Amino acid sequence: MPFDAVLCDFYDVIGFTDLAEHEQRESACGLAPGTTEKIAFAPGLARPAALGQITVEQWTQAIADGLSSLTGPVEAGALARGFVGAGCRIDQEAAGLLMQVRRHVPVVLVSNSTAQMDAVLEAAGLSRAFDAVIISARVGAAKPDRPIYEAAAREAGAVADRCLFVDDRAANVEAAVALGMTGVVYGGPADLAAVLAPLLE
Repeated sequence: MPFDAVLCDFYDVIGFTDLAEHEQRESACGLAPGTTEKIAFAPGLARPAALGQITVEQWTQAIADGLSSLTGPVEAGALARGFVGAGCRIDQEAAGLLMQVRRHVPVVLVSNSTAQMDAVLEAAGLSRAFDAVIISARVGAAKPDRPIYEAAAREAGAVADRCLFVDDRAANVEAAVALGMTGVVYGGPADLAAVLAPLLE
């Protein structure tokens, strides 16, 4: 076996946030698509949420506060709740590959996410699809910071240089490689199939 564990990102690898309905609501409020997202992921707001320094409810309220000057308070609240609670489309090919690999080595999810990740996985039917779920809000550290990678490797029961790390962001992969992991910048299921092939043979 070339690896003892696979550590994999969630968003934009396995799951893709479905914002189509939300963007329609933004348009109905006279806002450009992506307005809510820009507010939600501004560094001063997104990082505290990702690190668990504020709750999901506090993050949602802060987004609504940021929108309130652009639309009415009722509309701002609805937009914030709709954004934070947006559904997720699962790439079944990517998920299927990871499920196959899990028969051979542990697969650990590693995500910069709030505490609602459990609900996201439950809604997607993936609550039991991983050997462990490491999220930044619980660890108190976010990719590309070292502690979240170390936590994921511990949960997998593997040393860093025996871990494969998959993420769509190059900076996150570079940080994993710096720890001795094998890293793959994800661009699509074909990337995953190629790197996992030795584990599936």
